[in-house]
Amino acid sequence: MKSVSIHCTGCGQKFEANQAAFRCSVCNEPLELVIEGVNEGKIKEGNILTQTIWERYADFLPFFHKEYEVSLGEGFTPLTNLKKLSESIGIGDLYIKNESQNPTWSFKDRGTAYGVMHAKKLGYKKIGTVSTGNMATSVAAYGAAANMETFVLVSKDISQEKINPIAIYNPHLIKVEGNYGDLYFESLEIGKDKDIYFINSDAPMRVEGSKTIAYEICEQLSFQMPDYVIVPTSSGGNIRGIEKGFREFKACGLINHVPKIICAQALGCSPIYKAFKDGNDTIARVDNPHTIAHAIENPYPPSGNQVLRTLRSNGGKATAVSDEEIIKAQALMAEQGIFGQPASAVPLAAIIKLKTEGILKGNEKIVCIVTGSGLKYTAALDMQKLDSTECRLEELRDFISSNY
Repeated sequence: MKSVSIHCTGCGQKFEANQAAFRCSVCNEPLELVIEGVNEGKIKEGNILTQTIWERYADFLPFFHKEYEVSLGEGFTPLTNLKKLSESIGIGDLYIKNESQNPTWSFKDRGTAYGVMHAKKLGYKKIGTVSTGNMATSVAAYGAAANMETFVLVSKDISQEKINPIAIYNPHLIKVEGNYGDLYFESLEIGKDKDIYFINSDAPMRVEGSKTIAYEICEQLSFQMPDYVIVPTSSGGNIRGIEKGFREFKACGLINHVPKIICAQALGCSPIYKAFKDGNDTIARVDNPHTIAHAIENPYPPSGNQVLRTLRSNGGKATAVSDEEIIKAQALMAEQGIFGQPASAVPLAAIIKLKTEGILKGNEKIVCIVTGSGLKYTAALDMQKLDSTECRLEELRDFISSNY
């Protein structure tokens, strides 16, 4: 690698990479790492059972150094071909990239690990995040593993079901009353004052961690690219990272084209979809958001404008689905043995909707990103039609014979 810098995705302002830079000081748009010489990158050969993802893709991850490595075994998640489901929907091939298999059960661990490594390299002793779910748990876990003082800022109204999996790692867990969207920006100012490295949703190094999802998909598909990759989208950091990963592999000749990216949101909170549909260049805040897919319920995504730019340059699409469609898709995935949280079912619901609308023609090869485990939000199970029966032990044989 020749050099590394951080550029604003909006105005192009350049920042030194060897600093904690999170937003553009000129136009307040999100930042992105630019690696000169990425076209020379190669995948490290060897046995993935003896490698971390950081070692395998080190040529594309300039801030990876073994002395700063913090890993809980994130990455190398399965890519499963759901043949029966693709046949029933009427598309060519359907794959699930199951990010629920990460250490804290969500894709967030990739970006958290890389962010922690960058923070350690810069000499930080404290890290933090603003989150109400997956990212909060992830940062708390990796902060504990790295022996760093960790601050997790959550909404005052967060449910106890989500609080306990964060609190178990013993971070400074603070419930904050006030506008949750404003909390993201306030945390960055607090971070400057208190020397806390905030690994928020679309921090540049979190985006860099997310791009390893694309790298793995390329390898798992023997570098034969899908037509579409569908990503449930909240802040926009993950979808940006995945698209960037494909671009980088194309630049170095490992793949011959970048798949089209579909941004999938919930209708009850879909600012990116609405702006894309209306042909707008910027998103607008959603008032009174409400969806069962809480993990992507972000009324003002900090990377929303950059996601719009990315989709248009990529030739991708945006769509949104109802809670009813999400719950149905969650059940369909479970029938195939994959239990994702409601947000993770949004891509499958999007496929069904796009096929019904005729946008998908039926011969497409598609990868859905399942971002987190269904165990993250078990309250959603109340909306499923779940059943059980009971009988006495001495009656069990006859019970099964007469009922099944």
